[in-house]
Amino acid sequence: MSDVLQRLAAVLEARKASDPDSSYVASLYEKGLDAILKKIGEEATETVIAAKDGDSGKIVYETADLWFHSMVLLAQQGLGPEDVLNELDRRFGLSGLEEKANRDR
Repeated sequence: MSDVLQRLAAVLEARKASDPDSSYVASLYEKGLDAILKKIGEEATETVIAAKDGDSGKIVYETADLWFHSMVLLAQQGLGPEDVLNELDRRFGLSGLEEKANRDR
């Protein structure tokens, strides 16, 4: 499953050197952090609406958009999916309440 994330991460990294006029991702990088964050907010809202509508196809579609734009953010910040996967792995086996308590200290 993470193979898809790694392949996408490689493409997103390559787009850093692309012409913003010919690459959507390069245009987001050129516009900067605020533009990327705005897209994540839009996609998160669309995901919530899809879930409220109960349409599983739309939920998957919008979640893919949300993940994609989140990965653009990671790449822009010099991070990758492995950083998130490592954090999820670190949390595996911890109760959510325990993890939250550790954060709030």
